[in-house]
Amino acid sequence: MNTVLKLDPLISEFETDSAAAEYDHWFRAKVEKSMTDTKPNHSHDEAIAFVRAELERRKAARAGR
Repeated sequence: MNTVLKLDPLISEFETDSAAAEYDHWFRAKVEKSMTDTKPNHSHDEAIAFVRAELERRKAARAGR
């Protein structure tokens, strides 16, 4: 018998235990990859400057349509 246990949406955002386990595996792999990454990190100020420049670029592109 192949019974799938439905999880309560008030307790879990996943419908089944297997969906929760798949997400957990994916998430842990992403965290592990990030923690072992040797590329230099960007400061908060660098990230904000990049986002602001990108937003300005997109605004200018929209205005030029």
